[in-house]
Amino acid sequence: MNIDKFCVAEGEKLDLGNHQTDFTADYTSKNDAEKDLKRNIKRLHDFQRVLYADDKHSLLIIFQAMDAAGKDGTIRHVMSGLNPQGCQVYSFKQPSKEELDHDYLWRCMKSLPERGRIGIFNRSYYEDVLVVRVHPGILQSSKLPNNIKNDRNIWRKRFKQIGNFEKHLNQNGTHILKFFLNVSKEEQKKRFLARINTPEKNWKFSSGDVKERGFWDGYQKAYTEAIRETSTEDSPWFIIPADNKWFMRLAVSEIIVKKLKSLNLEYPKVSEDHMKHLLEAKTMLENES
Repeated sequence: MNIDKFCVAEGEKLDLGNHQTDFTADYTSKNDAEKDLKRNIKRLHDFQRVLYADDKHSLLIIFQAMDAAGKDGTIRHVMSGLNPQGCQVYSFKQPSKEELDHDYLWRCMKSLPERGRIGIFNRSYYEDVLVVRVHPGILQSSKLPNNIKNDRNIWRKRFKQIGNFEKHLNQNGTHILKFFLNVSKEEQKKRFLARINTPEKNWKFSSGDVKERGFWDGYQKAYTEAIRETSTEDSPWFIIPADNKWFMRLAVSEIIVKKLKSLNLEYPKVSEDHMKHLLEAKTMLENES
C-alpha cells in the first residue's frame, strides 16, 4: 500500500473535499485487508519489544476525527497485539477545573510517553484549535486574559505554538504520527442511527452528538486549516479514509509499522563483562543437581 497518498506534505494546499472517505486502494475484499492487518499487528508486537529494550525513542500517536469516525475501534484493533506495559492510551474530553487552570498544552504534556513506550492520544491539544474555534463561547468564557481571547491572530499563534512543541518533542526523541480519520457526513449519519437502533450501543450515543453534527462545515474548515498549518516532515498528518473501518485500520497499521521500522531499533549490545557473567550463570544452572 502506498501510504504517501495519505500524508499531508508540509506547505500543501489542503482541501479535505479532495480526499475520498471511501477509498480502499487495491483492496476489494475485507478478508484480505484483515489478513494484512493481522500481519501488521504481529510486526507491531515485535517492534514494540525492541523499542522498549532500546529505550532511546518514544512514539506518540494522535487520533482526531468527527464523532463516530472510529477512533476507539481503530485503537482497539490496531494495538491489540501490544504489551499493555509498554503502551498507554489517554482520552481527552472536556477539561477539568485543574486543567483549565493551566495552559492548553499542559494536560497533554503530563501524559507524554516515556522513552521505550508508545503513547496514544484519543483527541489531544488539537481540540483547542478545533472545538474551541468552532464554539467561540468556550474561549470567551475561559480564564485567559482579554488581550489573548480577543487576539485576531490567536489561531495562527496556536498553530505556531503547537508546531514548536512538536518540534521540541521530536528533537528529544519523541516521534509523532497524527491521524485524521476522515468519515463522510452520510456515513456518520448511518453510524449514529446504528447506535440508536442497537440497544447495546445506546450508551455510545449522546444528544450532543447530533448538535455537533450541525457544526459539520465549521469543523471541516477548522480541521483543514489545523492540518495544513501543523503537518511537517517530522510530525506529519495522515488523512485516513474512514467510511470502511476495515481499510482504515489497515492503513493506520501500515503507517505505524513503517515509522517504527525507520527508527532502526536495536536490542542493547551486551558488554564483554556482562557476557562473561551470563556464561558463568549458564554453567552454574546447567551443573545444578
